[in-house]
Amino acid sequence: MSDWLKWAAPVAAVMSIAAPAHAIQYLSVEEAQKAAFPGASFAEVQAGRVWKASNGGYFYYDHVVGKHLLIDYTVAIGPDGRVRRVDILNYRESYGGEVHDPNWLGQFVGKGSQNELRINSDIRNISGATLSSTHLTEGVKKVLTYHASHFR
Repeated sequence: MSDWLKWAAPVAAVMSIAAPAHAIQYLSVEEAQKAAFPGASFAEVQAGRVWKASNGGYFYYDHVVGKHLLIDYTVAIGPDGRVRRVDILNYRESYGGEVHDPNWLGQFVGKGSQNELRINSDIRNISGATLSSTHLTEGVKKVLTYHASHFR
């Protein structure tokens, strides 16, 4: 067996086991923008990450790690600096997808940078999706903090 094969075979075996078996794309960035700000046009402020909506709001694209894999999400912030909408774009874990539930995501609507935004405080935890819930909550808080320091 060649040296290359001795090293590559175990890596290939691990990668085939670790590859995500369950990935769901719910929305594209453009679809999430239209849902958050119907009829608005968007000007890119930060390449592929932040857009200003023609109605004065801002739209953010970001990702966090769920338990092992990335969760792509967006946060729409109105002209008042409060969350208008949070959407999950891509969820790659095989469990914990309950964070896509509109009722859970709806908890963020109306929150601003002054809100605590903590699991088991002002945001409900989801049993079986604790890490995804926690990391998404931290991500939305990070977006709100960034927005307050750069665009208010």
